[in-house]
Amino acid sequence: MKRSLSILFMAVVMMLGLSTTANASTTATTTSAITTIISQDDDASANVTEEITFHQELKKRFIEGGPVFMSFVLICLILGLAIAIERIIYLNLSTTNSKKLAAQVEDALKSGGVEAAKEVCRNTKGPVASIYYQGLDRADESVEAAEKAVVAYGGVQMGQLEKNVSWVSLFIALAPMLGFMGTVLGMIDAFDNIQSAGAMEPALVAGGIKVALLTTVFGLIVAIILQIFYNYIVAKIDSIVNDMEDASITLIDILVDYKNGKL
Repeated sequence: MKRSLSILFMAVVMMLGLSTTANASTTATTTSAITTIISQDDDASANVTEEITFHQELKKRFIEGGPVFMSFVLICLILGLAIAIERIIYLNLSTTNSKKLAAQVEDALKSGGVEAAKEVCRNTKGPVASIYYQGLDRADESVEAAEKAVVAYGGVQMGQLEKNVSWVSLFIALAPMLGFMGTVLGMIDAFDNIQSAGAMEPALVAGGIKVALLTTVFGLIVAIILQIFYNYIVAKIDSIVNDMEDASITLIDILVDYKNGKL
């Protein structure tokens, strides 16, 4: 009897131990899951806070730089980007496959004469086609007259390509100059505060120096952005102009062969 009671007692103790262990394991797992969820929520909140802080910080720095000069710098950026984007679109639309156009003009001259070649140029966009049209329009007079027309109209087309590009270079120079002007005014304000207080304290000059540095930084950032666009535009214009010059030489050669009956 005593042995049976002992066995029963041990079985009860083991069941209680297993139950306690299972409960502890479940509690630990639940706690770990809750901790993970809280950690993920904290990370997400930190990311949201960081994103919001970036925009708020940018707005804060812009206001701290002084609304007057910072607004002028922002206007330089907006106008400069607008002109640069317009020029990039225009230049990309002005790009023509000059070799293909020259082959089409030559074939048109062989089959239909000058009028057929002019029709090909009318149906093609870009400055190269316009130059070809002007040269073909003087082809009945002489090759020399056609060459003069090509050279003269090439200058006109070059002016169209470079239109408003000088404004971009102006904003590139103007933005950092406005920033430096804000720097000078900020330093003047700092020294005025020192003079009014009659003592040199960091708190008196910190505000003026902060304004000075912020206006300079924003002005330089605007100049860097516009400089990248400006360099691309200039490179694109040079490429189109070189293509125009090569195409003009090809057109004159085609007209000479046409006049000599070689086509």
